[in-house]
Amino acid sequence: MRIVIAGGHGQIALRLERLLAARGDEAVGIIRNPQQSQDLTDIGAEPAVLDLESASVEETAEVLR
Repeated sequence: MRIVIAGGHGQIALRLERLLAARGDEAVGIIRNPQQSQDLTDIGAEPAVLDLESASVEETAEVLR
């Protein structure tokens, strides 16, 4: 299952992404800061760099697909 989490670099999100990836789910964390990407990759999650406050509907929909 693909699960997308807004605020993907927060403490709870990182823990959840680690658990989801460990059980075989596709965990995607939405982050604003591209420098945080490696932290998500290290725990098995896919980073999606996107600022939800300024992103268009189309940009957001692309991440959610």
